[in-house]
Amino acid sequence: MKLTHVCLVTARFDRMKEFYQDILQTAPKKYQGDYVEFVTEGAILSLYQLESMKKLAPGAIEEGANRSVLIEFQVPDADREYARLQGLKKWPIQFVLPPTTFPWGNRTIYFRDPDGNLLNFYSVVETK
Repeated sequence: MKLTHVCLVTARFDRMKEFYQDILQTAPKKYQGDYVEFVTEGAILSLYQLESMKKLAPGAIEEGANRSVLIEFQVPDADREYARLQGLKKWPIQFVLPPTTFPWGNRTIYFRDPDGNLLNFYSVVETK
């Protein structure tokens, strides 16, 4: 079994597309007007327009209701990413956790996307 995608369904499709393009520093692959994919080294993060999802599977998705998933991206330097994200004036990013080193060796920052989804940019560091 292989995990290939995480798909965020959103009513703020264009805003979320711009946000992820800026924070991931990559252009999305556009397959149609209501669906895009951001290809990363480990898997694909996709965005899908809420109205289109409602047509496919009425009642299956309640947008913005998730508070139990953490979307994680390994980055070379969490501190550098924290500084870069703070400099993105276009996005007043809500940081949940500033750069913090955990005992298991992850240097982590938690923040939210415009829909409130929790993201983790982390780097692997040596711990004592």
